[in-house]
Amino acid sequence: MAPLSLLSIGASLLGRTVGVCSSSSVLRCSCIAPALQRFSTTAGPPRRPLSAYLCYVIEQQPIVLKQNPDVKIVDITRKIAQQWKTLTPDQKRPFEEASLTDRERYRVDLQKYQSQLTPAQAAAIAEEKRRRMEKRNASRKKRELNSLGKPKRARSAFNVFMAEHFQEAKGSNVQAKLKSLMDDWKDLYVSQKQVYVQLAEDDKVRYKNEMKVWEEHMTELGREDLVRQKEKKATGTKGDKNNSTVKVLKDKVPTKEKVAKKTQPPAKKALEITEM
Repeated sequence: MAPLSLLSIGASLLGRTVGVCSSSSVLRCSCIAPALQRFSTTAGPPRRPLSAYLCYVIEQQPIVLKQNPDVKIVDITRKIAQQWKTLTPDQKRPFEEASLTDRERYRVDLQKYQSQLTPAQAAAIAEEKRRRMEKRNASRKKRELNSLGKPKRARSAFNVFMAEHFQEAKGSNVQAKLKSLMDDWKDLYVSQKQVYVQLAEDDKVRYKNEMKVWEEHMTELGREDLVRQKEKKATGTKGDKNNSTVKVLKDKVPTKEKVAKKTQPPAKKALEITEM
């Protein structure tokens, strides 16, 4: 189901799409053309193209709202989504054609927009896109790890203190409460902090044990990519470490030539030097 926040964005995109729709899509989408004329383009980057589903939502929303004036917008969107699922391929085709046309419009507008950018602006946009992608990937990986049951990280002494006293902390919002807790933590004596330090140490033991079991389970599932690198080295290079130790010990074993050289009498060495 499409997010509600996309509806207003989609309406602007569809306004530029309806004028170039095919003959079959114009007939189906003509009912929303007047409502789209009030949207105008901006000097910024082009808006992303509408999907076929969003085209259908924009057409059906005023109709369903008129038929159900007392229904919440969330329920309206849910009803439209159910209607979309029941449409036949022929009924969906006009909206799919409108979406394809809007995609072509977006491609042309994007090329035009990018050609007007300075190198510095293009680099800044690329960097921002990279940061958004990293954030999205990190969020996706976090959800995956949570679904796989990865243990929660060990808490610090302050985190233990904060969790215990957060409800009673001063402040009307989260930031104010955190600031108040940080001030209270700084005012504690070392002996008072020691209780939370010990709890944090116990939590480290808990985390270490749970992570060991979890990583063994991930290895059994074939997800070695989720195992920490240091754990891989500790298990994967154990044999190499033993071999290197044997090699070092072997090098320390004196050979026959070394023994003979060390046990050679000093007089014989002096004689050899004189003869040379």
